[in-house]
Amino acid sequence: MKQLEKTFVVALAALLAMQSGAAVPSAAAVEASLAKGARFLLDRQAEEGFWSDRQMPALTALPVWALSGIPRDTDARLPAAVEKGVKYVLGTQREDGGFYVPKPGRGGSGLGNYNTSVCLSALFESGRSPVPPLLKAREYIASSQLTGDDTMAGGFGYDKVSRRRYADLSNTSYALDAMRRTQSLEEFRPGGRRVDVDWDKALAFVDGLMKREGPDAGGAAYNNRTPQAGSTTNAAGRVQLRAYGSMTYAAVLSMCHAKLDRGDPRVRQSLEYCRLHWTLDENPGMGSQGLYYFYDIMARALSASGVEDVGGHRWKEELAARLVSLQRPDGSWCNDNNRFWEADPVLCTSFAMLALELCAR
Repeated sequence: MKQLEKTFVVALAALLAMQSGAAVPSAAAVEASLAKGARFLLDRQAEEGFWSDRQMPALTALPVWALSGIPRDTDARLPAAVEKGVKYVLGTQREDGGFYVPKPGRGGSGLGNYNTSVCLSALFESGRSPVPPLLKAREYIASSQLTGDDTMAGGFGYDKVSRRRYADLSNTSYALDAMRRTQSLEEFRPGGRRVDVDWDKALAFVDGLMKREGPDAGGAAYNNRTPQAGSTTNAAGRVQLRAYGSMTYAAVLSMCHAKLDRGDPRVRQSLEYCRLHWTLDENPGMGSQGLYYFYDIMARALSASGVEDVGGHRWKEELAARLVSLQRPDGSWCNDNNRFWEADPVLCTSFAMLALELCAR
């Protein structure tokens, strides 16, 4: 009976996908889509090895990460391009271990935590970086976690050095993902010392951004200061920032990295929010803003939680169909809405490929 139910759910998901105009793609179609995306990225790498912006190492790390997940024989240029990208990113590492380009006026850090977290994950996944720089990057990230006892404690912001005390769930999820992803590297740290974040405080920070009741129950907000998805006023007259899709998946990913499984009540409530707000047409609560980041963080969160089905939706099949249908003739993906830099096709193509690679697993 269970097998019959499973077969019915799979068939229903495929039917829904076809009704929406996006049939479930074959493995060959997904492979072809990734190959087209790879060619687009390879065509746009600068001679020095970077992509998009030489002052933002993360914008080079993301294509490196995406290209590292497809077969080396996809394109003859691929191995050399990844090597050049890795070399460029490694060249941006500072004495404090962070990967960033200092920018006066931004506390001197140039979005250090964001860049370092993305670069650490990408370099690790590429398999082409020596270990010592990665261990230094782990130290930088761990030292960037906010301490104290206010609502920002345990979280991470864009910079280690900042003019104001600040943390948000997006940067926190990137930092926690990088630290959990690379935890095996600590075996190679000399002297028996181990570096890590305070996972209990990180979980408390994430928990503080979760909505436990009302229409947003189970969802998560970006932080408690920035109303990216707007705000509401509760019965007590307190203004509360709205939850939205990508941040809820960022919360799920963070909770899983903090060793909560999908049976934990907090994870279950967040997955229920995801079920109630299921859509691939937009970033729930944000419309087209951050759409490709939404696809990427969704895939990473659901993969980490071991969830294959969200309210009858076989997310890997439906997301793969959606991404293949959105790919442009030149092999790229791009968002017409430039919020969060998504008018950059290199950024969106990297996000789309990373998500599509997880769909194919």
